[in-house]
Amino acid sequence: MNSITQDIKFRLSLIKYAEKYGVSKAARKYKTNRQYVYRWMKRYDGTETSLRDRSRRPHHHPNEHTPSELKLIRDMRRRNPHAGLVVFWVKLRQRGYSRTIPALWRVLKKLGLAPAKLPNPKYMPKPYEQMQYPGQRVQVDVKFVPAACLVGDAKGEKFYQYTAIDEFSRFRYIEAFEENSTYSSTKFLLNMLEAFPFPVECVQTDNGFEFTKRFAPSTKENDLTMFEKKLAELGIQHKKIRPFTPRHNGKVERSHRKDNEYFYASHTFYSFEDFKKQLKVHSKRYNDFPMRPLGWKSPKETLFNFLIDGVTYV
Repeated sequence: MNSITQDIKFRLSLIKYAEKYGVSKAARKYKTNRQYVYRWMKRYDGTETSLRDRSRRPHHHPNEHTPSELKLIRDMRRRNPHAGLVVFWVKLRQRGYSRTIPALWRVLKKLGLAPAKLPNPKYMPKPYEQMQYPGQRVQVDVKFVPAACLVGDAKGEKFYQYTAIDEFSRFRYIEAFEENSTYSSTKFLLNMLEAFPFPVECVQTDNGFEFTKRFAPSTKENDLTMFEKKLAELGIQHKKIRPFTPRHNGKVERSHRKDNEYFYASHTFYSFEDFKKQLKVHSKRYNDFPMRPLGWKSPKETLFNFLIDGVTYV
């Protein structure tokens, strides 16, 4: 700091008075002793900085690191430049080091050898496979209706929103269910195929038990759910995303986020029939709303532009 404190002003005034009238008069006027005056006159070199208090920190400590310990730390850091604090401490202990972790941390900072964490490898996503026509792949997922939206007779119940979204046109079909099971998934699949004005070649889902037994304990290799059997019967490919990677089902997940923002955040439901009715209105509004990925056309407009005129948004 370059600021002049009250102590520095006092000492500067004392020195100037002593130089003009003598040390004894200065000591009497400033109510101090002559040794104090002589000490600061000796230290004064014409700058205020010389009148600052010096550090009282000791130059040595009886428990400080020995030269051999410091050499060990430097040698080990040179061989282990990226080792973290705990790992580095363990390696040192294996070679006779007996200090604590805080003591090691202090000396590492003092020597400028503190561990520097390497950045994690940057995630490089695979190029997205752009769909070429409607029905080439449809993402399907289930959304749990927030409990805060259920009031009156519906309070304490559990409602589910099944969602299917075409990757090409973003055209979406949603339906309300009171049960989250492979039976509900199968029923939704049949209703979806009837609602979509195009054939579906592939259905992509996560690994939930309402879709597959892929990760069920003690499951036989060919033990399929009702949903998977119906897909096989209809000749539709079933693609399952990587476990714990919801971004692979990103379009339907994003649509669920928009549902939260524009529907569930402002609506309440008194019964399952009430929820079903309001969800149907919301579904129509979604398919008629323009989207930036579609060149500011709605999913419905994009779909029928392709089906009627063969026009794509790509």
